[in-house]
This record gives sequence, structure tokens and C-alpha cells, in this order.
Amino acid sequence: MASQKKATARFDVEALWHIERVGAPSLSPDGAQAVVASTRYDMEKNSSSASLWLLSTLGGEPRALTQAGDKDAAPQWSPRGDLIAFIAKREQQGERDEESQLYLIPPDGGEARRAAVVATGVEAFKWFPDGKRIAFISWVWPELRGSAAQARALREFKARKSSGYVTSEALYRYWDHHVPMGRVPHLHVLDIASGKVRDLFEGSGYELTRTDPNADCFDISPDGRRIVFACDLAAEKRISNRHALAEIELRGGAIRPLLQDDDWDFSTPVYSHAGQHLAFLASEQGRKHTMPRQLAVLDTHGHWAVLSEDWDHVVEAPLRWDEDDLGLLFCAEDRGRRHLWRFDVKTCAAFVLFEGGHAGAFALQAGTLVVQHDGVQHPPRISVVEQEGEADEGRSRRIEHFNDALMAQHRFSRHEEVWFEGAQGDGVQMWLIYPPDFDPRRKYPLMHVIHGGPHTAFGDSWHFRWNHQVFAAEGYVVACVNYHGSSSFGHAFLDAITHRWGELELQDIEAATDWLLQKPFIDPTRLYATGGSYGGYMVAWMNGHVAPGRYQAYVCHAGCYDWQAMFADDAYNWHARELGAWYWDDPAKVASQSPHSFAQHMQTPTLVIHGAKDYRVPDAQGLAYYNTLKARGVDARLLWFPDENHWVLKPANSQLWYQEFFAWLQAHQGKPKRAGARQAAATKKPAARRR
Repeated sequence: MASQKKATARFDVEALWHIERVGAPSLSPDGAQAVVASTRYDMEKNSSSASLWLLSTLGGEPRALTQAGDKDAAPQWSPRGDLIAFIAKREQQGERDEESQLYLIPPDGGEARRAAVVATGVEAFKWFPDGKRIAFISWVWPELRGSAAQARALREFKARKSSGYVTSEALYRYWDHHVPMGRVPHLHVLDIASGKVRDLFEGSGYELTRTDPNADCFDISPDGRRIVFACDLAAEKRISNRHALAEIELRGGAIRPLLQDDDWDFSTPVYSHAGQHLAFLASEQGRKHTMPRQLAVLDTHGHWAVLSEDWDHVVEAPLRWDEDDLGLLFCAEDRGRRHLWRFDVKTCAAFVLFEGGHAGAFALQAGTLVVQHDGVQHPPRISVVEQEGEADEGRSRRIEHFNDALMAQHRFSRHEEVWFEGAQGDGVQMWLIYPPDFDPRRKYPLMHVIHGGPHTAFGDSWHFRWNHQVFAAEGYVVACVNYHGSSSFGHAFLDAITHRWGELELQDIEAATDWLLQKPFIDPTRLYATGGSYGGYMVAWMNGHVAPGRYQAYVCHAGCYDWQAMFADDAYNWHARELGAWYWDDPAKVASQSPHSFAQHMQTPTLVIHGAKDYRVPDAQGLAYYNTLKARGVDARLLWFPDENHWVLKPANSQLWYQEFFAWLQAHQGKPKRAGARQAAATKKPAARRR
């Protein structure tokens, strides 16, 4: 009976934050073991800790590799198999790391050691093929030479008494942080034996992208003599600039541009094993800003070609050459799911190696393919792919069970995919997540969860911030519409909303509501719409365009409200591309797509949520929306976080977020109507297809 009681526990925010979050895998050279970082959160302490685990791909129990660090992350196995490198902040030999550093640990255990002291810290890294060196990224003052000068500059910067940020740059902050003042990201090389560090870009004028550079920005040639990297060659760095590819010779330090085109953006370069070809992503931004990232290859003669031109999908980083150099592995979305694909470079045909759900990351060594994957029904897992492309459960074998005991204690909701006729007569996909023990004879409230982007998609994936299972466990039928503009349904569908934001998306969401209102289990007096980022924009847009009473309440998280005032964001260079004009050239066109222009129609109660460290949608957007509603006498509530960004990332803040979210909807419950009653606004039932 005790076991049965545990199995019926409701999945809530507390349970959500007890889940261990398993990171991307790295495989040993023989493919027999994988190393992953696993992060745990403590709601009481409002903190997290991460440690490294070894997982056998052949069978056996996971083994903890580290426990002493607070944030052990990004583990990578040495090509020689003798060491695992990772990034952490630790205390060693009485010295506490002020910036993240590289650490090394043998896979058979022992004490991790700091590889070197890098005053400006380490952000991302890759092993050289010989296993004797590591290339890494660090933000430095480009006018200074030598590690000592960098360390001195950092000490002086931290000791300053003024707090002002001064810049003449066009790109000075990104998402939730300011670009380090006066610093740029350089590539460095660390010699493992001596601990010596060399700045490869010192005095050259080259730098990596300033928008969160990572290990996918560069690659090391198989012979270890060259490094290829993506870079912005423009004199003034902007978030919308095109990136070129360049290559540095390690001996002598000569840097030469490999590929530059004013119309194309190049990224994510990776050498083939034989070193004869370079694969990368290419997007023809000069044609249109929504053009997808496509798979391209450059040969040693300087000739390049787009291979996936006829494949209407967006290719995602990272890229990995198959072990025979005849294909490339990557993840890409397809109709609301994210698969791991292999693209044949000769036939230009793609096929699925691992079918999502959501394939998040992967690693390939010695014929062993390991995938990190999740879905609506479960958080990220690590599995070995044993039958490529198969759609049944036998296609893969899990090699960890970190969260199984916790998940077994709770009831979970089933989900399904449906299609209905949306704007322009197009088929539109919607995911439905039903409450546990769903009974179609009962009446349930409907909760729209509108995704951000807009050029992203809701998929069969696990979301830690907007968790479908937590929503459904509160008794809601949760609807996630992949409206026009969403990714994974082809470029034409994605680009359809350009220069007319709000129009087609609203038609799709309203068509979904009409379709759902034809179902006997939806209570028409309890309809709610919620969304974050662009989803928050859509909720504000609905408040000015949907007749009051259609929805009982809205929740607007980090929503765009006023496109002219949004020019304070970090992505202001994209506004004219998305909206069709700069606000000073055609203010009417911009205003016609801005929710604030329709404030006179807003009457629906709204919970507004925003974080002060949100630079993608500055918090003044949420405050202006909230103030407008209050000035108009509309029922409104504000949840504002001084220490959160575009997302709510701290356990205690997340708990408060969910409490306020559900309390708001509960406070605006309508009176259930008799069975069979329909809301007057409901229309003829659109045709639907189920998957």
C-alpha cells in the first residue's frame, strides 16, 4: 500500500526541483565510458551543486568522479584516455578560484588538479588530438600582452570604486550580462605538462564572437597544427553582423581568412578526420534574415558548397563528422520534434539516427553513439543508440537512472499531437497535455502555453521553467500551439509572419481554442492564455485584439509590449528586419504590430512577470504593461524579480513563480456551464488529424 501511495503523488514544483539535471556526454576514446555533469538543486539553501559521473556504455552502475566542486561542468575526455578535463571554481592549495578554471582528473579517480591559473578565467575548451594541449576561450584586454598584464588589469578593474559601464560599442550587453568592459574573447593554448598558456590572438586584432562564444566556435585540425574559428571581421561588432571563417597556424601564429561573404553568415566549423574538408553552417542572411542555417563544406582548394540546400530543415550545432568522413551528424527539428540525423555528403540525403522527443546532445567514439534526450514524459536521460533510426523503444539503451526513483513516486500526464486548420488554411500542430487520470466526461479548464521566439517551437521535450507536467497536474488541459512563425515546419511557414507580427499567430491560437471548445471536456468559462517572451507579446496582443470574456485571465512573462521602447534591448539591430521598418522611418508600421497601440481595448485580468536582468526584453516592458493595466482599472498583478533574467533560474524564485501563476488562474475561475454548452464565440469544428 505504501508503494501505491507513493506512485500517486502529484508532480509539483518541489518535485521538479529535486530532479537531477544531466548534461551533455563525452565518450572515452574506446567508447566504453561516458562522463557527464549532473546538477542538483537545494530548495532550502536556494543553491545548486554539480558533480561528474562516469557511465559505462557496456553496463554497470554509474560512478561518481568528483564531489568536491560546486559547479563542475563541461567534462571532456582526453584523446589519450588518461585524463578528463572540466571547468570549475574550486579551492586548491589554499587558493580559491575567483574565475572559472580548467581542472584535470584521471578517470580512475583521485584528486582533480588545476591545470593552470588563468587570471581572466576559462569559458570553453577543446583537447588537441595529441592529448597534450588544450585550446580554450578567455576574455582579455586586447591591447595588453602577457598573462601578468592581464592579471594586473583584472585586479585593478575589480578594485575600482566606480561602478559605471562606459562604452562606444554597438554591442555591449547580451541576454543577461554586459560584455566585459574593454575585453574581447581570445583563443588560448594550454600546455598540460608545463602549465604554460599562450594567447593565440594577442596583437592580431582577431577575436571570437562576443555573443557567448563556446567550443563550437572553433576546431583543431587532426594534425594539431591549425585551428579554424568563426569571427566577425567588421570594425564595429553588431549582433547582426555576418561571421567569416579564419584559420591560424600554431607554429608562427599566422592567421588567414578562409571564407568571407557579405551575404552569408558562417559558423560552427569542424575539420574532417582526414583534414581534407571543413564542414560548417551557412545562412544566407543577405537574402533574408530568417534564412535557415544550412550544412556546407569547404575543401582544401577554397571551394565551398551548401549541401542541405534542398533539405528544408534548420541544422543545429554542433556538427560531427562520422568516423568514415562520409557523413555528418547533427541535431535538427522536424515537425515539433528534435532528432539526431546523419547527412550523407555524397548523396545529400539525411536520415534519422535517433528519433526524438528531443535529442539534446550526442557523442560518438569507436562506433559507440551516446545521446542525451528528453521528452514531455521525462527529463534528460543518457542512452546508447543501438538501432539507428528505429522508432520503437528497442532503438536505445539507457545507461543512467538518476531520476527513476523520484519519477516513480509521481503520477504523470499523457500527451498527444493533433493538427487543425489554422491561418491561411494551413495545417497547424498542437500538443495537448492532459491532467493525470483524465476523464473525458468531466469539465477541465484550458491553459494555452504560448511559446517564445517566435522562430522556435514547442516540442516533445521537458521544460524546467514552464513544465507541462506541473501545469497539467494542477488539473488543466494544456495546449501548446506551434503557430505560424514556428520552427521545424519549413522556411515558408516560419517566414510567414515577417513584417506582420501578431496577425497569423493570433488566428492560429484562436482556431485552436475554437477546436478545443468543440470538445465536451473543455469548460468554456475557464479559458486562460499564458506565455513568455514572444509568448508574452502574444498574450499582450490578445488582450488588445480578443473580445473581453473570451479568456478569463492572462499571464504575461517577459513579454514585449512596446516595439519603440523595445529598442533598449540587446537585439535592436533585428527590429527593422522583423517588423519591416525602423520606428523613425515608418512609425505607423511598427506601431501596428505593437500591443501598446491597442491598450484602449485591454480589459482581461493579467499577471505580469519580469526580471530586472532581462536585456532581451527589458523589464520596463513588463512594468509599462502592468502600469497601463492599472491606469485603465484592469485587474492586474505584478511579479518582479530583481535578480532574475529572461528566465527564472533560482529554486526559491521558481517556487514563488509557480505559486503566483496558479493562484492567479485560480482566482479567475469562471462558473462551469452545463455539459454540452458552448461559448458563443466558438466556430465550426475544424478538421483535425492525430499523430
